[in-house]
Amino acid sequence: MRYLALLLLAPWLAVLGWAYFAYPKSLPRTLGRRVFDLTALLAAAAATVGAAVLGYEAVELPTVDQFGRASGAIWQQVLPALYGYGACVAVLLLALGLRWLAWGRRR
Repeated sequence: MRYLALLLLAPWLAVLGWAYFAYPKSLPRTLGRRVFDLTALLAAAAATVGAAVLGYEAVELPTVDQFGRASGAIWQQVLPALYGYGACVAVLLLALGLRWLAWGRRR
């Protein structure tokens, strides 16, 4: 159950990764840029998994009483998804900025 949040979030993260890799079309498509893009996508994937695991471990489950667990156990799936999504977007935004500085339009 540790990676359930990532499994459910994976299609959207794949769309974000594809959009990062494919756009903008105005930047030159050199080998250096493609290597940078692939490195950024791998870093985003690693940050996503790491943040999701940290989020999963950070949740304190409610105690079990005579009626079972009280509500609140859903956060063990919601928090990793939020952490993972945030980490992925943060790494991709940083990579977008660095990519624009390195291969942006020259005047």
